[in-house]
Amino acid sequence: MSTYTTDKASPFTRAVISSMRKLYPEALADKSFDNTGLLLEAPFDPIRRQMNSVLLTIDLTKAVADEAIERKDCVVVAYHPIIFRGLKSLTLADSQQQSLLRLALEGISVYSPHTAVDAAPGGLADWLADIVTGHLPSPEPTTHTAQQGKAEDTIPEDEEVNETSGTATPTEQPPDEKKKPLRPRMAMQRTYSSPTYPRHHPVDASKTDLNPSSVKHTRSVISPVMGVEGFEGAGMGRLITFNERQPLTHLVERIAHGVGSPKGFPLAIPQGKQVEDMQIRTVGVSAGSGHSILKGVEADLLFTGELSHHEALAATEKGQCVITLFHSNSERGYLSSVLRDKLTNVLQEEWERVRKEVAEAEELTSEWEDAVKDDDVLVECSQQDRDPFGVVILESSKQEGKPLSDAQYNSDD
Repeated sequence: MSTYTTDKASPFTRAVISSMRKLYPEALADKSFDNTGLLLEAPFDPIRRQMNSVLLTIDLTKAVADEAIERKDCVVVAYHPIIFRGLKSLTLADSQQQSLLRLALEGISVYSPHTAVDAAPGGLADWLADIVTGHLPSPEPTTHTAQQGKAEDTIPEDEEVNETSGTATPTEQPPDEKKKPLRPRMAMQRTYSSPTYPRHHPVDASKTDLNPSSVKHTRSVISPVMGVEGFEGAGMGRLITFNERQPLTHLVERIAHGVGSPKGFPLAIPQGKQVEDMQIRTVGVSAGSGHSILKGVEADLLFTGELSHHEALAATEKGQCVITLFHSNSERGYLSSVLRDKLTNVLQEEWERVRKEVAEAEELTSEWEDAVKDDDVLVECSQQDRDPFGVVILESSKQEGKPLSDAQYNSDD
């Protein structure tokens, strides 16, 4: 009897797929554009079978594929679909197709839940809402905007910069001549860090002091998904209304704690305002690229993965604030904070069910018997997965030089 099958995935793969569909039914997904479900079904060879393990990732990159192959995972659950549109060919010339072919060769399947996770109650949208409505130890830390025009960052107009040493020396001036304003010193010699990224495992109850969803509020679904039994209250995006207004600075701190303490993220506020001035009563929340969900939402703050320049500008012109995290940084923390444990719990039950089902229904070789006797279940988050964008940080260094344009200072330079 042949042990290799060309028409069946491994029993463990079947248990993983069943578990994901229980947690995040594909009927919740936005099928107008999305491609959720089993995207790559690798045939099962019990003689060289993979481990009973699942690798969670946001994006299935070459680095993540290498990781899964090295770990001998059975299934990669990739939040973003690696296949969005119909393929006319599968070749090694395309990097994404190359990853799929390599995974198939190793017997590793790929499942993508994407917007089903966004819409599910207790899913990605609720996780982000829990962060915004979380609470840090009292008193909550306050974020301050940098003060401009400090003495160390300016040069009096009556001083010149020594191009060799970078030091400023006074120049003679008639005593009755009115002193010109200070001009900001521009950077010519600066050092920047390597790109930094949020931690892989941002929200762990034992490692963070953020208490999720503890500030009094109400929340509602922005775009409901109806008709999925057992998933009442599902839908895309969340609208949060706080019982009392919250300082924007507090929300910035909560978000930073909740998504892995990134070194920085974009914040847009209306012109003429300071971060410290802004008080937030309502927040519109959407993971990833949030415009399609948040457009038309009347909220003081829009919190999402990314908005375009014009979308953010339109929001601030209306008096709204915007926080973006870079697309996948609004999603990645959910894998370690929520999905890993949820999937582990359901998968343990499903794997027990599938093992009994296979053992009772099929005449098994010794290799197949070994496969279904293995009761191990492991779900891990990728260590290679990250957003394409990191943040480079200006490190402490002496500022030298002068502005590219001194027109506003009436300089003759």
